[in-house]
Amino acid sequence: MLQSIEFMQNVKSLKDVNIENKRLLIRVDFNVPMDSDFNISDDARIREAIPTINYCIDNGAEHIILVSHLGRPKGKDYKYSLKHIIKRLERLLDKSVVFIERIENLPSIISTLDSKSIILLENIRYYEGEEKNDEGLSRQLADICDIFVNDAFGTSHRKHSSTYGIARFAKEKVAGLLLKKEIDSFSKALASPIKPVLLIVGGSKVSSKLALLNNILDVVDKIIIGGAMSNTFLKAIGYDMQKSLVEDDLLDEAIRILNHAKEKNVKIYLPVDVVSTDDVKEHNHIKITPVQDVPKNYMVVDAGPASIKLFAEVVRDSNTIIWNGPIGIYEIGQFSRGTFNLAHHIADTYAFSLVGGGDTADAVDKAGEIDNMSFVSTGGGASLELLEGKILPAFEVLDKK
Repeated sequence: MLQSIEFMQNVKSLKDVNIENKRLLIRVDFNVPMDSDFNISDDARIREAIPTINYCIDNGAEHIILVSHLGRPKGKDYKYSLKHIIKRLERLLDKSVVFIERIENLPSIISTLDSKSIILLENIRYYEGEEKNDEGLSRQLADICDIFVNDAFGTSHRKHSSTYGIARFAKEKVAGLLLKKEIDSFSKALASPIKPVLLIVGGSKVSSKLALLNNILDVVDKIIIGGAMSNTFLKAIGYDMQKSLVEDDLLDEAIRILNHAKEKNVKIYLPVDVVSTDDVKEHNHIKITPVQDVPKNYMVVDAGPASIKLFAEVVRDSNTIIWNGPIGIYEIGQFSRGTFNLAHHIADTYAFSLVGGGDTADAVDKAGEIDNMSFVSTGGGASLELLEGKILPAFEVLDKK
C-alpha cells in the first residue's frame, strides 16, 4: 500500500516543468452525464479540469490540445460526440475552443490558428485503437505535443493509448493539477494520516472489495461495513439474511477477513439493525428489525437507525475517514436514509474525509454534503485500485522527480 503511495508522490507535475511556448496535450476527463437532448446534468468533471487549463494559459503554453473520452461508443455514435460539451467548456473557460474531428487534420489546422489556441479533439474512443493501447494511435498523439499532461485520474487505471501508450513516445509526461490533487489527498489519507483512521466500505459485492479489505488493514484502525456486502458478513457469523443479496461462495472469506482484522487489532463494525422490504421496486411493506430478525422472504436494503447511531459514534471518534461505497440503496428515497445520515455525520466532523467511487460521490452530492467533504475523488475504479495498494498504469509511465 505505502509503496504505491510513495511511487505516486515521486511523479513530476505540471509545475515541475517549463511549459512556456510548448505545445501541450492534456488528457482530461470530460465523461459527463447528459440527457437525451444533450444537456449536461453534472459538469463537475469539466469544472475540475479548468485550473489545469488556466495554469497552462497563464504560463505561456503555445497550444493546448484537450483529449477526452465520452461514454462507451460503438463506432462514431453522435450521442457521444464531444461537440455537446463545447459551449459549457467555453463558458467555464471564458474563451473560445476550436473543435477538431480527426487527429490527422490537427497539424494542418494548428498551423492556421493563433499560437495560444485551445483545441478540443473529438471523442478519443471513436478510435478503435484507444482501448487497445494501439502503438500507431499512441505515436500520433505524442507527435502533436511537446509535453503530455495526464489530468484524468478516472481513467488512470486503464492502459489506453491516451493515458498510457502516449507516454512511451512523448518527450515529457507529467501529472496535471487535478491528478496532483488526487495524489496529495490519497497520500494524506494513507501515507501520513492523522489517527485514528476509519474506512467505511459499502456497495453490493464483497468480491469487488476483497483486495481493498485485505490490503488496507495495515493502514486503518477501524472499518464500517455496510450496504449489501454487509449481508455476506452477517450471514457468515450466523444470521439468517432471508432473501437479501449474499455472496454465499465468500462466506469463508468473510470470516477470514474478520479474523485477520482481529489479529491486526482493527475493529470492524457491522449493522445491528436493518431496513428490509418484501420487494425493492414494488414494495408494499418496509420493516426495521434487529439483524437477527429479518422477516421471512424479505431483503435488506439499508442500515437501520440504531446502526446509524453506532456508526455516527465511530465517525465522531475518527480523525481520517475514507469512504468507498453507499450503505443502502440510496437511489430509492425510502432506502437512502442510512447513506444520507452517514454523510451528514461525516460532514459534521473535523476529520479529513476522502470520498472515493462514483456512487459514493453521487450519494454524498444527493445528501447535500459534497462541499463539506475534504476531498471527493474524480475516479471510481481508479480510486478503488489505489486503495487496494496498486500502482496505476498511467502513473507508472509519467516522468519522476
